[in-house]
Amino acid sequence: MYTDIVMEHFQNPRNVGEIPDADGVGQIGNPACGDITKVFIKVEDGVITDAKFKTFGCAAAIATSSIMTEMAKGKTVEEALRITHRHVAEALGGLPPKKMHCSNLAADALHAAIRDYQRRRGLPVPEERPSSGHHHEDHHGE
Repeated sequence: MYTDIVMEHFQNPRNVGEIPDADGVGQIGNPACGDITKVFIKVEDGVITDAKFKTFGCAAAIATSSIMTEMAKGKTVEEALRITHRHVAEALGGLPPKKMHCSNLAADALHAAIRDYQRRRGLPVPEERPSSGHHHEDHHGE
């Protein structure tokens, strides 16, 4: 069902944990399956120098989060914003169709962390492109 790469990242996930002094934090949850991914990034001179994640979810959700942090590190913020769900799934050698939504969580949480970083720095935040069916929890202190 899963590729060897998915299993490898599930069994030995990279970059698990939190960055206490993160420059950006993004959390995305999928109410349909109960998976939640939280991403922490450190940014220096516009480049993502570190990325960590905490994921509550299935093997695919953990594997996609793991490989996404690997993909994001060393990229500029602009390059990281161009990482799509498909890029994440392809990097894992593909995902079963019913698990494709798991790759959405990783990319969306990364993008949410970048937008958080941009907001904190007072930078212009690009319009969020709705990339998948689920809604983002974005509470504005109401």
